[in-house]
Amino acid sequence: QVQLVESGGGLVQPGGSLRLSCSASGSIFVIYVMGWYRQAPGKQRELVAVITSGGGGSTSYAGSVKGRFTISRDNAKNTVYLQMNSLKPEDTAVYYCYTHLSRDGTGSRYSYWGQGTQVTVSS
Repeated sequence: QVQLVESGGGLVQPGGSLRLSCSASGSIFVIYVMGWYRQAPGKQRELVAVITSGGGGSTSYAGSVKGRFTISRDNAKNTVYLQMNSLKPEDTAVYYCYTHLSRDGTGSRYSYWGQGTQVTVSS
């Protein structure tokens, strides 16, 4: 199996910054994608940012966070980071780490989710 462990959430004032981390461990052969989704109360889970593991790491961001959030990864540590700057109250949500990977090199691919970490932006 594969486990994702997130850290870095918390309470921050508007305009502040937080950095989320997520480390993957377990039966991992190769990670294709890691990323972050979020879910606010009463809303559907939405993509925040994703990054591929190959080459220089292609990234994709939700329009609402472009220019404020930066996703990065450390392939050697199977870890992805989300640097969140200029946070707004509407960024308040549970943030979930996500990964899409192969466990054994057979071609089968699997998706896993972390348990979620709360980010609250409030004065």
